Amino acid sequence: MTEDNQIFPLDPEKVYTSMDALTLDTENGPATMRVGAWLNADPVRIHRMIVREKVLQVDQFEVMGPLMSKLRRADQAYYKRVMGLNVTIDFPGYSSDILAKIPFENEPVAFYKWWRKGKHEDKVYLSNLNRFRLFQKVSLMEPKVMLKKDIDYVKSF
Repeated sequence: MTEDNQIFPLDPEKVYTSMDALTLDTENGPATMRVGAWLNADPVRIHRMIVREKVLQVDQFEVMGPLMSKLRRADQAYYKRVMGLNVTIDFPGYSSDILAKIPFENEPVAFYKWWRKGKHEDKVYLSNLNRFRLFQKVSLMEPKVMLKKDIDYVKSF
């Protein structure tokens, strides 16, 4: 809570900056902090409020950039799920890190070999839809490289 016990309820119409005060319910009751402090205190909750629940609007430049950085450090698993194919990876044949979606789209067989057979599944989270898209492309292009469980996965649809 702020020193003067003021409450700043969430205003879904307001676009928040890092300096704006916001009161949220916590395990210890309502707490008021600047949005920038909430990014440190509970980045996953703030991200869900922005992206999933769509109840918190924030300045994209001032708040989202720092939030994504905090998310990466605070909860790696959540960050990877959120980023999906937009995570940067060190992929063979490229001189620097690239977005996972580039080889996913342009070189599905090479991506499949790297991701599944190269044991890099922990580096890129694929949603069920993207998993299906990848397996389907690879099964059409080069089915012999696929693991049996992935062939069965495509056939199950």
